[in-house]
Amino acid sequence: MNEMRERPNLNLARINEIIAHYQDQKWGLIPLLQKIQEEFGYIPPESTQPIAKALGLFPTQVQGVISFYTQLYTKPQGEKVVRVCRGTACHVRGGKTILKLVKQHLGIEEGETTPDYEYTLETVACIGVCALAPNIVIGTNTHGRMNPKKVAQLLGSRKDAEQHARP
Repeated sequence: MNEMRERPNLNLARINEIIAHYQDQKWGLIPLLQKIQEEFGYIPPESTQPIAKALGLFPTQVQGVISFYTQLYTKPQGEKVVRVCRGTACHVRGGKTILKLVKQHLGIEEGETTPDYEYTLETVACIGVCALAPNIVIGTNTHGRMNPKKVAQLLGSRKDAEQHARP
C-alpha cells in the first residue's frame, strides 16, 4: 500500500509565476485555470483573488467559471480519479451496484478523496462506451463490462478499503 501522503503544498510564488504569463488577458482565464490545476492537481481557493486582479476581473467572475466547469477542482484530488458511469446503459446493466462496490472498496462517497490522496471518486452522466456497460474510468483508462470481481481486481482487496476508511 502507498504510504500516507499529505495535501499538496501550496506554492503561492509558483501560482503567481503562472498568473504572470496571462497578465491583463481576460481571454486567458480558462487556460490559466487549467494550467494551475495541471500543476497543483486543483485550483487553490487562495488563487482566486490574484487571478482576478491580474486579468482585470472580479473574484466572483473567476469563481463563477471555476464552479461552472465540473472538470475544475477547488480541492486536492486523488492521484487516480475513478469515474463511475451513471448513463442509461450502465444503469440498466448494474451501474448502481458497481458504484456501491467502488464506494466500499475505496471507503469514500462520491466527490470525496481518500485520506492518502490516492483516489477521488466521481460519477459521470456518460462515458460514451455504452456497448461495454457498465463502465468505469480510472485515470485515463476505461474499463468495461464491470462486475464485482473486476472491481476487486482494479481497486484491491477489502483490506485495502479498510485502510482507506474514515476513523
